[in-house]
Amino acid sequence: MEAGASMLAAAVPGWEAVSAALLAAAADAVRRCWAGGWQPADLERMVRRGAPDTTLAALAVDAIAAEQSRRPGAGSPAAPDDPRWQAELQRLGAHVWWDADRGYLDALAARRRSSRFETAYDVLAVLRLIARLPRITPLPAPHPSAARAHGGSAAASRALGRIRGLLAKAEATTFAEEAEALSAKAQELMARHSIDEALLAGADGPRGAGPADGPAAIRIGIEGPYEQAKALLLDAVAAANRCQAVWASEVGFSTVIGFPPDLEAAELLYTSLLLQATSAMNRAGDDHHARGRSRRTRDFRQTFLVAYADRIRTRLAAATEAATAAASAESTAPDRLLPALAARALAVEETTGTLFPDTAPVRLRGVRDAAGWHQGTAAADRAHLGHPPTDGEP
Repeated sequence: MEAGASMLAAAVPGWEAVSAALLAAAADAVRRCWAGGWQPADLERMVRRGAPDTTLAALAVDAIAAEQSRRPGAGSPAAPDDPRWQAELQRLGAHVWWDADRGYLDALAARRRSSRFETAYDVLAVLRLIARLPRITPLPAPHPSAARAHGGSAAASRALGRIRGLLAKAEATTFAEEAEALSAKAQELMARHSIDEALLAGADGPRGAGPADGPAAIRIGIEGPYEQAKALLLDAVAAANRCQAVWASEVGFSTVIGFPPDLEAAELLYTSLLLQATSAMNRAGDDHHARGRSRRTRDFRQTFLVAYADRIRTRLAAATEAATAAASAESTAPDRLLPALAARALAVEETTGTLFPDTAPVRLRGVRDAAGWHQGTAAADRAHLGHPPTDGEP
């Protein structure tokens, strides 16, 4: 017994050294990813996509936390006070939960109820995935003063709060007419908020976009299946909100470039419309199945979503145009509005060209189901984004 206890005691320090070395290697690998253009949410998503066991994504989050703990206040090449970066860390739960690096593997094994060997193997597997990630185009860091100004605007916070509330209600309701009114009001608020921001920025300079108020960019994950159709829907929403989207199929996300309020609006609307489109697609498949014909096939779903995106593009563009015309008619300085919007559109286009000088159009595949096209178009019509009723505004 005494000999066995002695052998165990001798083995512990070696295992603790392995634990500390693995965390140091993880932090170094994550730091190289930051230099290669990746951000916290991207890293977690890529491990989740590439690992056969989806629980391994949590180990990538631990690696991010280890890197952050080694560089407090400087966790990324972006501005230290970048709210997007900090929000991603918070959403992922990237914090050091273990007592000490030397005890990490034992604490992780206890948490996962696995052996030391299995735990170390999984950590190494995650490190291999991270090490193989290619360099990608880094996102432009928002100017600190611009980020603080936008985030601290009471009007912006109120507008975005109302938009989120309207879209949440649109997703939850089972009544098509109510969803129409709620989604339409949300789009109207988005367009007017964008116009207000453009006019406010335009008052500060002839181009409406100085060094402290230029285009930014975000990445939005495009999860399978039917990635092409989902990327098309995001592109439609981005265009309607005066942004541009560039899809990178090999890494599973689109980069959306635009001004901060427009980016936030585009992300909110895309998330909502994707949820509504998926629910409508499943209902349409169930209806066909109830009549003795199953349309819940891959071709039907792909075509349904492509048709939905195509129709939504038309309707969103019309809604944005109508909101712009109304704002111009109501404005006390209509001669400022169109130049301000044109300046912002040019700034977005130039930034997109700088970040992605080589892009190519994508040829859609699997769009060959007539019933799917008809049902997808009809679903987009039901998600009509024109002017809602004015009585009983939510």
